[in-house]
Amino acid sequence: ATTGLMSMLNAALRGVAAMLATRCIGVNEARRSLDLPVLVTIAASFALGNALEKTGAAEYLGNGIVAAAGNDAWLLLALTYLSVMVLTELITNNAAAMLMLPVVLAITEAAGLNDVPYVMAVMMAASASFATPIGYQCNLMVYGPGGYRFSDFLRIGIPMNCLVATITIIAIPLIWPLQG
Repeated sequence: ATTGLMSMLNAALRGVAAMLATRCIGVNEARRSLDLPVLVTIAASFALGNALEKTGAAEYLGNGIVAAAGNDAWLLLALTYLSVMVLTELITNNAAAMLMLPVVLAITEAAGLNDVPYVMAVMMAASASFATPIGYQCNLMVYGPGGYRFSDFLRIGIPMNCLVATITIIAIPLIWPLQG
């Protein structure tokens, strides 16, 4: 997968097949290692992201961001980050990024802004998912086995989200110019 010769899925499936063929793991052990609730939640999140796009909710969100920001490029950056941050807590980070990236690119093109800082905001906001177990696969993987409660993620995650958001929204314009 690293060389680009095959997809990550194909590489993972071949790796599992090799482990089974060489008896590194048994079939029952492989079956027990699958966390079905995690897989179902990830699949459902992609479906929800697709539904948001098909129903026009993503476009509505994009129009709302533009209307709220007016002509202020920095405010547009902050609202972009915050929108993706909230969305990634409700659906997975990958689905949030896939859903919002085309919206953000359309917004920046229409406004004549440099798209790089806004793409970076989408990437950071989608990656900094701390407030719910839903937003990131690793959160889901530790949620059940670790004995965590949803409130544990909220209690620690919301301050972490706020800290990362503040640093990111301040740092991005210092690194990449917002104007095109």
